[in-house]
Amino acid sequence: MSLPPQALDARPDEGPLVDRYARRHTYLRLSVTDRCNYRCTYCMPQEGLSWMPRKELLSYEEILRIVGVLVGMGVRRVRLTGGEPLVRSGLVELVRGLAALGLDDVAMTTNGHRLGAHAQALADAGLTRVNVSMDALDPEAFRSITRGGDISRVLEGIDAALAAGLGPVKINAVVVRDLNVHEVPKMVEHFGAYGDAVEVRFIEYMPFDGIDGHRRHVPESELRAMLPAMEPLGRGPGGPAVRYRLTEGANAGQVVGFISPLTQHFCEACNRLRLQADGHLRTCLSREAAPSIRDVLRDGIDDPSLERLLRERVWGKVAGHEAHQLVDGEYRPFEGVMTSVGG
Repeated sequence: MSLPPQALDARPDEGPLVDRYARRHTYLRLSVTDRCNYRCTYCMPQEGLSWMPRKELLSYEEILRIVGVLVGMGVRRVRLTGGEPLVRSGLVELVRGLAALGLDDVAMTTNGHRLGAHAQALADAGLTRVNVSMDALDPEAFRSITRGGDISRVLEGIDAALAAGLGPVKINAVVVRDLNVHEVPKMVEHFGAYGDAVEVRFIEYMPFDGIDGHRRHVPESELRAMLPAMEPLGRGPGGPAVRYRLTEGANAGQVVGFISPLTQHFCEACNRLRLQADGHLRTCLSREAAPSIRDVLRDGIDDPSLERLLRERVWGKVAGHEAHQLVDGEYRPFEGVMTSVGG
């Protein structure tokens, strides 16, 4: 694991939001719900999960207050996540409130099922871009993975997002052994027709606690070997994806991304925080222990004290996550459940 150098001896009380490794945090992933209208086989059991009661979720007013304080410390980008963010009502108003804070980027990751009906309203409210989580192109494979999802609705949602100006759209495909590896070349070929308007990114499967015992990780190197020859472009601006341009085949020139948290760590440049739907601030995807900001808000904390608390939490961020292999060759699972973490 490539670790950042330990550069700071004392936590600053003003200026950029930094940890003890001098990483400046400018990006917030903001989960608005743990609920989802899909039941993806690698993400949750078929019967679903026990959802958070509504009273435990941060209200939109509480979210805007936290984000406002974070903006004052240099956070410039926010991405709405879930669960599936579009299952929570009133999301357009939250987007409008976030856009009013003067952020450089207000984006959203969605499974696309409800995107067609909401894309224009979200764009009008100030949403700038969308990522669509989509793990297969074949209708039957997609229905099997999501336990009932309709790929035609997702494709319609992508077209609606592009029509609303929410591009370029990035397609996020989690690749899982014995599930959808065969879909990788199909997805590259299909979205090659969209040119620069759509970029496909393949994500290494990250095992989490509480799903199942099968660790079906497919390394990036294996995925790249399935595609035509390509040249590296490096890591994209402000994100974890390493991008490549195809140099051969019908789609030569197409850009494809790979996000590889297990085989290609990017901890040394991590600039992100995750605010879970219940107010827990998660500074590292691998660690579940994250005291709730919601509780101190409801106890009446003022903004200067909230800023100090946020700085303390970020100062305690670990250098990076470990992905040591166990004796049976499986990766040690990350803590928690992905739907509550926010991706």
